[in-house]
Formats: sequence, structure tokens, C-alpha cells
Amino acid sequence: MREMGGDQVEEAVAGCVAALRPVVDGDWAGVKAGRLDWNCRETAAHIASDLIAYAGQLAGRAQQAYVPFEITLDGTDDGLDPADNPGILHVIETTGALLAAAVRTAPREVRAFHPYPFRSANREGFAAMGIAEVLLHTHDITEGLGLSYEPSAELADGVLTRIFPHVQPGPTPWSTLLWATGRGDLPGRAPVTDWRWNNNLVIPAGRLTLQGLSPAAARDLRLGGDGGFEWIDGGPFEGTREAAGMLVKAYEAGVHRPEWGVFALVRTEDGRAVGGMGFHGAPDEDGRTEIGYDLVESARGHGYATEALRALSEWALARDGIRSLFATVERDNVPSQAVVSRAGFTQVSADGDEFAYELRG
Repeated sequence: MREMGGDQVEEAVAGCVAALRPVVDGDWAGVKAGRLDWNCRETAAHIASDLIAYAGQLAGRAQQAYVPFEITLDGTDDGLDPADNPGILHVIETTGALLAAAVRTAPREVRAFHPYPFRSANREGFAAMGIAEVLLHTHDITEGLGLSYEPSAELADGVLTRIFPHVQPGPTPWSTLLWATGRGDLPGRAPVTDWRWNNNLVIPAGRLTLQGLSPAAARDLRLGGDGGFEWIDGGPFEGTREAAGMLVKAYEAGVHRPEWGVFALVRTEDGRAVGGMGFHGAPDEDGRTEIGYDLVESARGHGYATEALRALSEWALARDGIRSLFATVERDNVPSQAVVSRAGFTQVSADGDEFAYELRG
């Protein structure tokens, strides 16, 4: 799986600088940046501020609060001259290099605080957020200055499939990203006036963490890849790949809700994935949803599935409007029947080759 990493951050920044360098002699402060209230100079400074903020957040591994950084380009009382337009581009290049370095050096399991929507993000999340800021605000500036600008489809798709999992793909990744952030129109879709991106949900579960799959990770798993995870020998199991395929179909249909998707079960001791677990879809009108799971064969018999199922069930039943979870287990799958029973589920029916279990809130 091609990661969203330092190379992509540098590519986005290089595209921004290439688009703006031909007009460094223009009056950026006197031109409004697209649909924003900022002028083009302020917007360029904002790009740099976001890049250094994300780099600092990830490198420092802040867990409880967001530390704001603001790039000041207008000089200070100590005699520094205000930055000119070429200087602003140099600051963007510098702060982009810092974020790229922070992403490259952060271990895959490291997460740092970000408020939207689950209070943390990993290195791919911070890379995607930084790239989104660069792409979108470069668009704002070039729109204000009357320039043409379009990043690569691969960059735009990387942002969409990592931090916009709730947005149905459109005609092109770039037009979809512009629409999703209130900057453009798509046929058959209402204009967007309020938006947030979504980093993946991570749920602690004793010796494991349940790490929500992005559409990018699910797509890679469906195609036979590793989804960006380091798996123990024999993984991932076929059931995880099938569940990832269901997630991709929901994403493409525009009905995917990330918190009700699929999770990789990752051991905290070594960061290796041992299985998958998740929901077959969002809860229905009765507040009921189905849950399923599997483990790599070499991980079975250690209690991992029970720990994960308890944690995911507890998380789900704490959501507003959720009344019950159910699971179906094959009649001859005695170990899986033991897992759901230990997790608190009760058998409610036996139909043919399957037993049905339920857990009520």
C-alpha cells in the first residue's frame, strides 16, 4: 500500500510553490483568496502555520491539547523586515520540509492530539491534513489571483480516502475534494456549507487497539495488500479482506459511516495486526447492528477476540440510540461461540447452520 507520507507532503508543497512563484511580484495583500475572508498573503501564511503546527504536534506527540502555531510575516519590533512574497514561499517550503520529516520519523503506532473527530491522528492523518491545507489554500490563492491550478489526482484521492471517508467519490478526486470543502459544485449534490475531515477512530482494548480502516486501507486489503499494517504470519485472514471489500462498497455508494466500519486488531506490545473486527453497517432504525470478527490462525486461543469484542461492544452501546448488537456464528464453530458468550452476548435463536447472539445495552 502506498502510504500518505513525507514524499506526498513535499509533492504538495512543491506544487504550491510552482503555482505561485510566477506571480511573486503581485499584490497578494490586496487580493482576496477565493471564497475566503483572508487575502492571498494571509492565506499563504496560514499554509505555513498549519504545516509547522502539524509537524510540532506529531513530533512532540502531544496527547491532551492542540498547540497552536502562527507564522508572522509582517516583521516585529526587533527590527526584522516583513517577508516579501518570495520569502513567504520559502517559509512554506521550510515548514513543509519539517512536516515531511516529522511524518517520516514517527513510528506507525504513534498518535498525537487532533480534535476532529476522535481526538487523535496518526502520521498518515497528519500528512493528509497538511496536504489538504496546502492543496485547498493554494486553490484559494490561485483563484484569487486568476491562475489555473490542479494537483495530481493521486494526491487528492489520498486525502479523500484517508480523512474524508464519509464523502462519496465523484467524477474526479479533485472536483470531489473541492465540493466536499465548500469550494465547488458537483452535479446532483447539494452545495456544502459546513464540513470537517475525519481521522480514523482508535479504541483501546487491553492488549490490543482497534484501529479503524480508512477507505484507502480497506481498498488495499481487498486487493490483497496489507492495508498499511504489519501482520503476524498468516495474516490477514480472508474474513478481514471480505469485510474490507464491504467497506469499500459502502464508501463508493456514499453510505459509509467511519465509526461503524471495520477495525484492525493491533497488538500494543509489537504493533502487529492479528485480526479484524467491525460492523456490517450503521445501526438500523431500531438501533441494532451486526458485528463480526476473525483472527489470524496463529493468534487464536490467546483471548484477543474476547478482549476486542468486549471493548467494541462497550463503545458501540455507549452511542446515542444504539440498543443492541447481534452476531451470527456457525453451529460447528465452538471457539467463536465461546468468544461471544464471554463477551456478554446471549444466544437468542438457532437457524439451520447458525446460532444468533444478542447483546443489549
